[in-house]
Amino acid sequence: MPDFPLRRITTQIEEIHHEGGPLATPPALRGAIIAVVGNPFAGRYEPDLQPAMEALKPLALLLTDRLVAALGGRDGIDAYGKGAIVGEGGESEHGALWHVAGGYGMRDRLGECRAIVPSAMKVGGIGSTLDVPLGHLNAAYVRSRFDVITVRMEDAPKANEMALVLAMARGGRVHSRMGGLEVWQVKGEDGLR
Repeated sequence: MPDFPLRRITTQIEEIHHEGGPLATPPALRGAIIAVVGNPFAGRYEPDLQPAMEALKPLALLLTDRLVAALGGRDGIDAYGKGAIVGEGGESEHGALWHVAGGYGMRDRLGECRAIVPSAMKVGGIGSTLDVPLGHLNAAYVRSRFDVITVRMEDAPKANEMALVLAMARGGRVHSRMGGLEVWQVKGEDGLR
């Protein structure tokens, strides 16, 4: 099993009170947690990456627990997402290692989540930003939860590293008024509605 040595964890919380309109009560919260880990596949091609996904599951659980705590607990968290920035010695497929592990960690700790976990990944150098998409936990068509949180670390990822990201939100976009499925209409039966 490959090793993903942990170098750094950073947590980012955003509290949004308004975007030019009336004050949101309570304010919406968005948060992300970023783990910078070594990339055991940097600088070489590995034909079979899938076994490595299992090695990242404990990290996903740790990050989920920390992000939930930073957001004030599980109650009210209704959107999630994940992402990865792979250092330039790696390839975008290395970021895909986080798909199963990151989703597993959040689903395990947040309870029943039927909607797909939105995801973004890319290869980038030190200081790269990543727009991590957010979506409702149980219904992909809840437009008010279509959102993003932008993450960046000034010293990561180095060429032989990856920055692995989990994101969650409590509440949707402030002043959302684009219609579509509303949170109170969610049935949570099929991951869509």
